[in-house]
Amino acid sequence: MGQLTTHVLDTSAGLPAAGIRIELHELAVTPPRLLVAVATGHDGRCPAPLLTGAAFRSGRYALTFHVADYFLARGVTLPEPAFIEDVVVRIGIADPAEHYHVPLLISPWSYSVYRGG
Repeated sequence: MGQLTTHVLDTSAGLPAAGIRIELHELAVTPPRLLVAVATGHDGRCPAPLLTGAAFRSGRYALTFHVADYFLARGVTLPEPAFIEDVVVRIGIADPAEHYHVPLLISPWSYSVYRGG
């Protein structure tokens, strides 16, 4: 059974990014439909898969990671406006039998994302 998971690492502090607010939207409808809103735990991971079971279907989705809020909550001084406020990652699920893992590496000035295993 497939699923969609993510985790976030703060490369500027060398820590898992705890407390990052994440929203998952389905893009097949207009306007996009919010499916999940969650925050990462102490290990930078969500407490459960974002999608699994019958809810995990082929299609296009957007993950929004609210990174400026995270850095401000950690006491990091950011310019106004922040260089990166939100990271939006649009993904396609082609095979809902597979595990799609989306790790995000962040700093106040950059980010990197890839499909993990």
